[in-house]
Amino acid sequence: MKENFMEVTFKAISINESFARLCVAGFCVQLNPSIDEIGDIKTAVSEAVTNCVVHAYPKHNGTITLRCEILGDSIKIVVKDQGIGIKDIEKAREPFYTTKPSEERSGMGFSVMESFMDKVEVEHNGDRGLCVTMYKQINSSAVQVSDAS
Repeated sequence: MKENFMEVTFKAISINESFARLCVAGFCVQLNPSIDEIGDIKTAVSEAVTNCVVHAYPKHNGTITLRCEILGDSIKIVVKDQGIGIKDIEKAREPFYTTKPSEERSGMGFSVMESFMDKVEVEHNGDRGLCVTMYKQINSSAVQVSDAS
């Protein structure tokens, strides 16, 4: 069973969303994911990080912690902030729910994460902030290349 992890903390600004996507994609390469699997993971990470940037720190900049763990043929991705949090997590997970309709937010962040990952958990991060944990089985990592000779 393969096991490995990485963790990075970065400023909660929109330009770092692409940095987070690339970090996770680079780390996942060791599982030999398909292009579709890596695309799914990058999309889910993008949504989680964007939620932190847009919602967690409305009055000041804060930080986001991104942790990835390889657990056998699966990836576990944790995105945490120390922002203002969400009072009603279940309501926030409903499609089209948004706290910022004036900014043309669609309210689909958690729905997108859930559609691209196998499992998504959302919980309060202690006294402040939110912790989003996402899991994805990498099916292509189980594919064995055989020698046809």
